[in-house]
Amino acid sequence: MMKKLGFGMMRLPLLDGNDPTSFDEAQVFEMVDRFLQEGFVYFDTAYMYHNHSSEAMVRRALVERHPRNTFLLATKLPTMYLKEVADMERIFKEQLQKCGVSYFDYYLLHCLNTENYATAQRLDAFGFVAEKKAAGLVRKIGFSYHDDAALLDRILTEHPEMEFVQLQINYLDWDSESVQSRKCYEVARRHGKEILVMEPVKGGSLAAVPPAAELLFHRHSPERSAASWAIRFAASLEGVSMVLSGMSNLSQLEDNLSYMSEFSPLSPQETQTVFRVRDIINSRIAIACTDCRYCVEGCPQNIPIPDYFHLYNLCQQETEDSKTAHTTDYDRLTSQYGKASDCIGCGQCTKQCPQHLEIPALLADVAKHFESGTSS
Repeated sequence: MMKKLGFGMMRLPLLDGNDPTSFDEAQVFEMVDRFLQEGFVYFDTAYMYHNHSSEAMVRRALVERHPRNTFLLATKLPTMYLKEVADMERIFKEQLQKCGVSYFDYYLLHCLNTENYATAQRLDAFGFVAEKKAAGLVRKIGFSYHDDAALLDRILTEHPEMEFVQLQINYLDWDSESVQSRKCYEVARRHGKEILVMEPVKGGSLAAVPPAAELLFHRHSPERSAASWAIRFAASLEGVSMVLSGMSNLSQLEDNLSYMSEFSPLSPQETQTVFRVRDIINSRIAIACTDCRYCVEGCPQNIPIPDYFHLYNLCQQETEDSKTAHTTDYDRLTSQYGKASDCIGCGQCTKQCPQHLEIPALLADVAKHFESGTSS
């Protein structure tokens, strides 16, 4: 049986935090080797990750250094980039070349929502991936999903040929009405689909929880990290075959290996603790951004939206001295990128946001906080 931890190649270690293509290759190589050494086999990348460089990094770190039969590789057809039928074949061939493989084990239609599903239907992307499976170029076909449970039910009803679905599931979003983790999970279960989990740590936000929440975790299991609770929550759900973790350094990988090598599901008491922590976090979080960065590419004002949201969230949780430091960080970023107040409200970012955030309105809040001369 396949171990449940997957290596998400979306947040790889970098030499320059401002350049998503500046991979720390030595560290990536070591992480890939350790992951395989411990018996884990699933790697997940995508066409757009790391400014379109993740797939090539996977080739260098994984494909060129390890036998093809020792790992499973997943990547995704970027529905958000498709304009015409020919785009699908062009991108698929490019992905095979960039990854250096002759087939993909798992191939996904990327980020289905109302808009992207309409594109996939118009271009028959479902038929395209089914053809690739029939030709032996793909082993399993499915899709990643970012919308409500009703649309998911419709997609799975209209396309029963899809073998799996990748859902955003974490304890913070479990009962969220915007993300609908639980409801989407229940739909996938009703349709009998294999479930893969993305964002179990919600872009890293569940790896560093508020002190009151940290104390609850520590009282129960002082040796376990906050991230371990989030990943084990997702992996404990029936029908979940894989939980992806976007590991950004070797220490994060080692932490994940420490509790997923011999995985044990959450006990009822541990589940209760997780939901108590969720309530504490929900009372303090300002903007539920996961730092996926889908909103950044193509922003006409070159605004680093997730970075500003991260600083804003930190300011809501910390001391006045810390807030001053975060304001300094904001000013440093604005010397290189557009300010929050530069947003023109075009709405392009909102369409791409998997969390369904009203980004222009939230940027206005950020601008008011950091640019008004006060930190109220």
